[in-house]
Amino acid sequence: MKRLIVIVAAACAVVVFMSGCAMVGGVAGGSYGGIYTQTSGAVAVGSAAGSDKVGTATSTAIICFATGDSSIKAAMDSAGITKIHHVDCKVMSVMGVYAKYTTVVYGE
Repeated sequence: MKRLIVIVAAACAVVVFMSGCAMVGGVAGGSYGGIYTQTSGAVAVGSAAGSDKVGTATSTAIICFATGDSSIKAAMDSAGITKIHHVDCKVMSVMGVYAKYTTVVYGE
């Protein structure tokens, strides 16, 4: 009986650790893998005529801690963009241990 309790407790611990805390969800939706995810998606379209400038902003998460500013405003500021042509997002996650979300803004 004692061995059964240890096995069940170990199985529960594995399930909890494999579920991950460092998952990110894209604004545009998309596919997410439980072990590894690397996807890109469209977020928005603006009114700018050209897209000669490209700005990025990134936030990261490791286990249960997340930091960074992946806002559209931060991406615009990084390249001096004043008018948005379109916005994309990139999502990368490894087993819920490490995750990165990047906003990419194209514009003038």
